[in-house]
Amino acid sequence: MLFPIDYSDRKETGRTGERVSAIGLGTWSIRNYENALKVFIYAVENGIDNVDTAEIYDAGRAEEFVGRLARMVGRDRLFITTKIHPSHLVDKYRVVKAAKKALARMGLRYVDLYLIHWPNPSMSISRQVMNFEVLVDEGLTRYIGVSNFDRAELEEALSSTRKAEIVVDQVRYSVRHREPEYGLLEFAIRNHVTLQAYTPIEHGLVAKEKLLSEIGSKYGKTPIQVALNYLISRPRVIAIPKTENMDHLREILGAMGWRLRAEDIEVIEENM
Repeated sequence: MLFPIDYSDRKETGRTGERVSAIGLGTWSIRNYENALKVFIYAVENGIDNVDTAEIYDAGRAEEFVGRLARMVGRDRLFITTKIHPSHLVDKYRVVKAAKKALARMGLRYVDLYLIHWPNPSMSISRQVMNFEVLVDEGLTRYIGVSNFDRAELEEALSSTRKAEIVVDQVRYSVRHREPEYGLLEFAIRNHVTLQAYTPIEHGLVAKEKLLSEIGSKYGKTPIQVALNYLISRPRVIAIPKTENMDHLREILGAMGWRLRAEDIEVIEENM
């Protein structure tokens, strides 16, 4: 087995000591915001406190949705993550301006976590990070992190901070896309960085995996629940699926509260 099993459904964010639900909910490509609001409220009532968005999602409407959710359930019940477009990273003024616009869309004074959505190829990682951490100084976010950074980029980002720490790297990660397990995850664990796995059920494609169905039958779980449980069984990994369907949400919630046995994790490692 590549990694020891993490049995906690509350995952630490970096080394902050703050823990959030091992499964969060993403807001990319929401089709019906009214349906989604009901689903997200139900999720919060049933233990999910971790919500992810970004300024580019639906031209800011997803951030507006998260703000509405916060007003409905209470700001203190949510750990809110959003992401800045890399084009804003050229100087601190533009970083702050973009963040204030995002917060205005959400109707919030601050977010819990702000991420660089992906590296800006026109400038060094160190300059991006140094410009970005001004958001902590300005009180616009509690923590900062990155997204779509590979191991080398994450390593450079970690060495570039002056006042804040990089606490998260959000990357594509699923049983069908296991590249983070080959270098990045081990590095993240060693450096106390939490990985947030986006597209963790590959737009529902994992539901068709025969192997996951066979494993799930032993636990009375669906392939999607097995796929999510595999991820949150990893140390420092949070899965962030997206749903606006109540039945699908209940299925997602059923991925927590138990763990795959080591031998079944090894079967997935060896065959997917």
